[in-house]
Order: sequence, then C-alpha cells, then structure tokens
Amino acid sequence: MDHQSASSALSALSQGHRREVMRLLVGKGPAGMTAGAIADAIGIRPNALSFHLKALILAGLVRFRRDGRYKRYAAEFSAMRRLLEFLANDCCGGHPEICGDIGHAALEYFNRSDGRRAMTDRMYNVLFLCTGNSARSIIAECLLNRWGQRHFRAFSAGSQPRGEIHPFALDLLRNENHDLSGLRSKSWEEFSVPGAPELDFVFTVCDQAANEVCPVWPGQPMTAHWGLPDPAQAAGSEAEKRYAFADTMRILTQRISVFVSLPVDSLDKLTLQKRLNEIGQGSEVLEERSA
Repeated sequence: MDHQSASSALSALSQGHRREVMRLLVGKGPAGMTAGAIADAIGIRPNALSFHLKALILAGLVRFRRDGRYKRYAAEFSAMRRLLEFLANDCCGGHPEICGDIGHAALEYFNRSDGRRAMTDRMYNVLFLCTGNSARSIIAECLLNRWGQRHFRAFSAGSQPRGEIHPFALDLLRNENHDLSGLRSKSWEEFSVPGAPELDFVFTVCDQAANEVCPVWPGQPMTAHWGLPDPAQAAGSEAEKRYAFADTMRILTQRISVFVSLPVDSLDKLTLQKRLNEIGQGSEVLEERSA
C-alpha cells in the first residue's frame, strides 16, 4: 500500500459512523450485511449511510455484491491487512518490532481468520453431493475451497456421476479464476472406502440426492440439505442457460459465505445443526441471520 492509499483509508476511518460500519462488517465476515441491516444496527438514515458506504468503498475498505435486489456489503480484509502492514513497516521506519505486540496481534488476527471469530487449527472436510456431480456440487466445492481455505477442505461427488463437468460450469469457474486442477465428476462411493478423507460435513445440493440412501460415512459427519434447481436443466437460449449457472453460483456463494462465518468450534451440535439447516432454507432466513 502506498502513502496515498493509506491516507485515503485513514481519512475514511476518521469519521465516527464509518468506524461503526467497519466494526459491524468485520464481525460479519465474508457474509456481510445489507444496507438496511447496517442502518438499523447503528441508527442512521439510509441516505446518510449511503454516503459513508461510498466513502469506504472508494477507500478500498468495503466491497459489495449483488444479492437479488439487494446489495450486500462486506469488509475488504485484504485492504485492511495492507493498511496494517503499511503502518507497521512504513510508519515504524521499517522496524515493526517498535509497534510491539499490538501490531503483530492485529496482523495475525486478520491473517488467521479474515476478521471472523478465531478457530482452532483443525481442518474440516466437507463433501457436497448431487446426482450427476457435474455442476452444483462442483461449483460448491470450488467456492468453499476458496472461501474457507484456512479451515475447510471441500470435495464433491454424485450418486450417479455423469463422468464429466458441464462446460458452462467450467466456463463460469474459469472466468472467476477458480483452480480447476483436479476437478472431476466422481461417485460418492469414493468417500466411503478405507483411506478416504474422514468427513465432518456432508451437504446435498439437489433434491434427488437428498432422498437417496447414502453410503455409511466414517466419523458420522453432520449433514444438511441445501437443495437448489439443476442449472443443466434450464431451458431457453444459451444466454438464459448460462444465467441459470450464474444464479446457482450466486446462491451457493451466499450460503457458503454464511457457513464459513459460523463459529463451528464453539457451537454445540444442536445449535450448529439448526444453523446448517437454516442456510439451506433460502435467502429470507439468511437475511434475518445476517441482520
């Protein structure tokens, strides 16, 4: 980060309401919040909040994404890390040890958890299931491996794998710069044999897989149904079909961003199961939870 970018970020944070917004968004992690939820939480008029959000976005501290007819705002943790590094390395004359434990603790906080509640070093294995393992479960695997790379390792499989990934799914993932190496359409039976990864979570993303009898998973993982329509079955023009794949990614992004924000280590099993079920129940539940 250069001096101009750092000055812009520090100037944006000099205003009280903007600091309140940042504190809220850091606590929400990658799931973020809608503008309405932010305004209610800090008691500010929507038009005034819009002004402050714009300033934070221009400073690179906040980003937003479309979520249906709403915008969902989230802290830009990479920019916050760069700002902390700038303060520690540049303002301390290249001697970050001058900052003492505070600077190192702040950097470790953002590097470790992207602003979410600290978790243990354990890596959780997550399997996404659908029938063909050619689109939905493949997309979910890639999303979780990006969003949850510090704490989650994602896999995908199908009850009746098609043996190939849908080209529209591959195009979509490639355009979003996801790692496609190692991706393949495969049977869920691979995860029930000796030597397979011990699963902590199994999520079904299509109705057919949810109703089928699954193999016996070693370790008794927690399960939930996150069903959504198969984009490969979408009708219409090529543009309409590609939109169905993009919409599938949007929904899965929303659900997975909420999942990786859960304090998995500290929730009892009943509460965690309730949260997992809620994630699959649709945007209304997620909106209420994020607010």
